[in-house]
Parts: sequence; structure tokens; C-alpha cells
Amino acid sequence: MSAQPAVPSVAIVVPCYNEEEILRDTCAELLQLLARLERDGTASATSKLYLVDDGSHDDTWALMEAIAAREPQVVAVRLSRNRGHQNALHAGLAQTVEDAVISIDADLQDGADNIVAMLEHFRDGSEVVYGVRTGRASDTLFKRFTAEGYYRVMERLGVDLVFNHADFRLLSRRALDALLQYPEANLFLRGMVRELGFRSSQVEYERRERAAGESKYPLRRMLSLAWSGITAFSSAPLRAITVLGLCASAFSFAVIAWVLVTRLFTDNAVPGWASILLPLLFIGSVQLLCLGVIGEYIAKLYEEVKQRPRYHIDQVRHAPGSDVRSADKTPAAASEPA
Repeated sequence: MSAQPAVPSVAIVVPCYNEEEILRDTCAELLQLLARLERDGTASATSKLYLVDDGSHDDTWALMEAIAAREPQVVAVRLSRNRGHQNALHAGLAQTVEDAVISIDADLQDGADNIVAMLEHFRDGSEVVYGVRTGRASDTLFKRFTAEGYYRVMERLGVDLVFNHADFRLLSRRALDALLQYPEANLFLRGMVRELGFRSSQVEYERRERAAGESKYPLRRMLSLAWSGITAFSSAPLRAITVLGLCASAFSFAVIAWVLVTRLFTDNAVPGWASILLPLLFIGSVQLLCLGVIGEYIAKLYEEVKQRPRYHIDQVRHAPGSDVRSADKTPAAASEPA
């Protein structure tokens, strides 16, 4: 276990997509937190706030530029187009040079004050600190049911996740450097972080109500993220195809036996329909389902072997002289290889 610095530099990474309604309040609260950490001797004066614009269509980037121009602790990063929350978060993480890096959503529902508790765990030697929700009172009944069901399904499929943990976490520099070595094009960071194996701990908290704007993770995106996590970290669906094939075969033999018994020993058989229609419909539907699951894994392989960049960084705005991995200084950070 590596020794943590006495007064670490801290980076807070905030991926943003159409967050103009709440961005000013978010930056003000996080900058106040960094100032308080510096006064308390918990974080050094070189700590920074990284804002990542994931191809927003509103004035999010204009606000980021304005904030970065007047606040020396703010670094604004703009992706060339919308690449999704996980890629935007990865782009922000790759820009940091600080000792402890915290990722948090722009809505601050996770509570900026919980970062203080995370840093306490970091000073005690934890390389990874997970923010874990103790309840979902701020969620609708449907969101609560589907989210908790998702974690249970992932557990049954053998995917190692922290229950009720999303992307609110602290990573040490060593842990983050290890994470950035992962070459996957299909990012599922909450699963990848668990693969690191470094010493970890948890900070439990109650999630706040969203102050403004709307969630950027509607049902469609939640389902997409869930499926990405399953196919990226579990081969259980492929094994399920084998089981399904055996069940389908058993059912088909049973139908064949029933058709033969009906045809040979009774007068109730309608010539042709049962022996053709039932097995045809059943086997056809099973084949389509299996091809769909296999096709999803093949699509993932196709995306990985192309080795295209996950994203491209269009612009980086920060105060002159800041220690930042800007796109013009490190091309690898601007176009992260898959």
C-alpha cells in the first residue's frame, strides 16, 4: 500500500450534458468546498475542478468557458460531440494530475459535503472510496424498483458491483492510473473500478432532491447502461442460451411425442398442422432470441477490434500556467485509444 500525501491535491470531475440551469450553482458549491478543504489543510492549493461538456446543445459550454476564465481552479473540457456519460467522465479523469480524484454528477444530488468524508478514508489509506446511497426516497417508485432490481440481477449474473453505488467515488492517483490502462471501448466504469482490487471503503449518504433541470438518464439510457454492464462483465447470457437450447429441445421432443401419440392412437388429429406449426413457431422464436444475444456480444467485439478513439477533445480552457493535460500537450488524452 502506497503512502498518501499529507496534504493531497484534489480533483473534482463533473461530466455535464445540457446543465445550464444548474451549472452556476454546482460550480459555486464545489469551489466553496475546495476553498474550505484548503483552509482546513485537507487539500492543497493546487486542487482543481474539472468540468466536461459532453456535446451539450444549450449554453453549458459558454458557461464553462466564462467560469474557467475567472476561476483559476476550474478546467473546462469540451468533447467534439456527445459520447455519453461514461466517456465524458473518462475524458475528465484522463485530464487530471492530482493525488485524489472525485467524480460527481452535475446535479449534486450525491452531496458535495460527502467528499469530506471520502478524503478522510483516503487519508486512512483507501485507494478507492465508493459513495453508497442508503435509500432512494428522492426517486419515484418505478425508478426505485428498477434500480434496485438492476443491482440484484447483476449480482445474480456474477457481475461484481457495489449495491446502490453509481459513479460518485474517489480514486487515488495510483488507482486512476491503473483504471486508465483499461482499453475497453464499451465503458462501464462502476464495474471496471471493482476490477482494480486496491484497498477500498464506502461512504454512505442520503441522496438529495435535484435542484434544477431534469435527469439525463431516462429509462432508455438506464436500460442501455444496464445491458452494457451485463455484456461487458458477464458471459451468463451466452451460457443461458445453452440452457435455453436444451429446454427447447426437450419441449420439441415432447411435442413430437404428443403428435405421434395423437396421430397413431386417436382419431383427433388434424393432418399436418400440429406437427409443423408448433415446433416451427417455438424453435423459430428461440433461435431469434439466441441470435439476438449472440449478436450483441459480436457487436461488442466489433467495436473493440476497430480500436477507434472513445472520444475527441475539442477544447480545453483553463488559467495560464495551470498543470493540465490539455489536448495540445498530450494528443493521447485528446483521442483516447480504445
